[in-house]
Amino acid sequence: MHPDDPLRSDLRRDEDLVRRAIQAAGAAKGEDVPVGAVIVDAQGRELARASNAREQLADPTAHAEILALRAAAPLHGDGWRLEGATIAVTLEPCTMCAGALVLARVARVVFGAWEPKTGAVGSLWDVVRDRRLTHRPEVRGGVLEPECAALLEDFFRDRR
Repeated sequence: MHPDDPLRSDLRRDEDLVRRAIQAAGAAKGEDVPVGAVIVDAQGRELARASNAREQLADPTAHAEILALRAAAPLHGDGWRLEGATIAVTLEPCTMCAGALVLARVARVVFGAWEPKTGAVGSLWDVVRDRRLTHRPEVRGGVLEPECAALLEDFFRDRR
């Protein structure tokens, strides 16, 4: 790939976003699994970032993606549609999060580690690219996968 190749530039941008999601994952506290999410608008301006907080908030919906969507929605568009936005997540979204990303009209989903047990963006299911839906985000998975997987491996190794 030539250094000025647009695909290379896109990959560098996605890697930067996943690095920011990794930073966001570092804010997870206590027993919360360190998953981070960052949402940027079409110009690359950061709208929101969040980490998992299910345990901290005693809220089963407090996944990093949902918390980031809630924070970004009032800042962009008409109050809930995140058209043109990209979300970067350290872990492949689950069905709840994948559905929320579709409903929020996110343009792109970029994630690090694949989640074969609950992943809904290509692993177990592919919610976001179901042809029956009226909105289907572009997806890039496996970005900085080793770094993202290491977050989870370290977390769970410390608890065994």
